[in-house]
Amino acid sequence: MFKIKILPNGPYVVQGLKKVIEETSKRKNGVLAAVETNEFQEDSEYRLCRCGASSNKPFCDGTHTKIKFNGTETADRSNYLDRASLQKGPAMSLLDDERCAFARYCHRERAEVWTLTSRSEDPENKREAIEGASACPAGRLTAVADNKLIENTYEPSISVVQDPEKKVSAGLYVRGDFELQAADGTTYEKRNRVALCRCGASRNKPFCDATHVSIGFNDKM
Repeated sequence: MFKIKILPNGPYVVQGLKKVIEETSKRKNGVLAAVETNEFQEDSEYRLCRCGASSNKPFCDGTHTKIKFNGTETADRSNYLDRASLQKGPAMSLLDDERCAFARYCHRERAEVWTLTSRSEDPENKREAIEGASACPAGRLTAVADNKLIENTYEPSISVVQDPEKKVSAGLYVRGDFELQAADGTTYEKRNRVALCRCGASRNKPFCDATHVSIGFNDKM
């Protein structure tokens, strides 16, 4: 298990994971998916930019201090099952906590996951709904079938994401067995996938809320 520590008004400190991946969202058969396009080999501890202003993105260069970055964490810390609403379908159900990073992996070939869930008596719709929910990098969506949550098993990873369709850089997609520690020292609920803000402008810190799109965040600039 690796660990991400959030420093007060500062970066993410990553411990125990030496590789950071760059992923680019690309379409195949009309469906967006993540394709690995680069990787960064690091030491056993390193710092990733959270304010969006580093000149060495995705890594921290101390700029957060110069710009007086306000990194106050505002996200609801109640458990996922307490936050999420349940959409019931004929053959499966869908949990949704509305914590959206606008990855759009839930938009499948036949329809969006919500529509597919409502039509899940069709085995192909059910399969696509489960696939789309499981692909959600923010952990917003989780398929439920036979009274069980369907979750993928991931290799531990942190992905720096590019979204060329929207001409922006997206958040940090974190997957696998990890611990996320808040700036006050408490630990967030353990999930197998979250999307963290790295543009500095999310209103739901530390999580991505897709503000990178409206502000045109680009880590190449």
